[in-house]
Amino acid sequence: MKLEIKVPPAGESVSEAVVSQILKENGSIVKTDEEILELETDKVNQVVYSPGDGQLNLTVNVGDTVTIDQLIGTVDTDAKGESAPTPAPIKEETPPTAEGKAPPPPEEEGPSARKTQADYISEMDKPASTPTPSPAEEKDAPVLPKTKAEEGTVTRRRMTGLRKTIAERLVAAKNQTAMLTTFNEVDMSNILSIRAREQEEFVKRNGVKLGFMSFFIKAAVAALKEFPDINSYIDGDEIVTFQNYDVCIAVSTEKGLMVPVLRDCDGRSFGEIEKGIGEFAKKAREGRISIDDMRGGSFTITNGGVFGSMLSTPILNPPQSAILGMHTIVKRPVVIGDEIKIRPIMYLALSYDHRIVDGREAIQFLVHMKNNLEEPTRMLIDL
Repeated sequence: MKLEIKVPPAGESVSEAVVSQILKENGSIVKTDEEILELETDKVNQVVYSPGDGQLNLTVNVGDTVTIDQLIGTVDTDAKGESAPTPAPIKEETPPTAEGKAPPPPEEEGPSARKTQADYISEMDKPASTPTPSPAEEKDAPVLPKTKAEEGTVTRRRMTGLRKTIAERLVAAKNQTAMLTTFNEVDMSNILSIRAREQEEFVKRNGVKLGFMSFFIKAAVAALKEFPDINSYIDGDEIVTFQNYDVCIAVSTEKGLMVPVLRDCDGRSFGEIEKGIGEFAKKAREGRISIDDMRGGSFTITNGGVFGSMLSTPILNPPQSAILGMHTIVKRPVVIGDEIKIRPIMYLALSYDHRIVDGREAIQFLVHMKNNLEEPTRMLIDL
């Protein structure tokens, strides 16, 4: 019996994919749910699994473009033994002569291997000649050959579908929005104190550590409720405002930036938020973030601080009207009252679409977040 292998659905807006990697060789024996190949779409990569035990027969190669529900191979369940090894190529031997000895190899034509001093002098006087490529070499030659300056100094690789989509969206965000960025700083002393004091009990209750992101998501939700235009987007000549608080969390992976959505953040506890973030981090490491994980979202938070960024201007995640950038925490001298003290300071950046959000609203939004982060008990009132 032959079980069909078809391209699985990859979301409503995805109609085709590219075979990026074949994980099991054609003709090999596979087990049920064993990874066969990897498909690359313009949003995420998706692994195709074996539908049963048997011998694999694929009809696609790496680089082929396939459509959803296309038949790309079969698994023969009647062939469950060891896969037959590829036979070694048969080496042709030279037939012996009448005397029973093989004829000597033909002598190579051309100049003698031994060169005299006169030979070297005469070769130096000749101009360098360019060898003429054979017809086969001309056929296989790349359309854009490397320049002389590139030889040995650069490498080339195909841009993935995910990377191309990211590039297109970033250029669109830059060209189709009136993006500005406003900055502020946050004294992280109280949050650091709460984390140190409550960490052990928090881990016992929730099974995850209390991080910074849950504080920032809660503070962002409180500010979004106060400034709803930042929780909006433009649709034609209308401004559409979200009534839910689905926060996108930017996650960096080897294959590119992905932005899964943590939904209904206004109704989640700190523990539920941290668990959700932990699940996304695990999925990102394993390459399992799906289309559904990234669908929707009304506001985005990106944390360049984990890589050591001091300050940045994050770019919008269309069609959203704002994105918050977190940065690394650095001890800095600050004036408190009439004294100079050393405090752990984080710079915040809010990029926003000036077509929807006025500068006054953007600044007040960031100040609102700053106040709640410096005095976390205020969020009990705001929420």
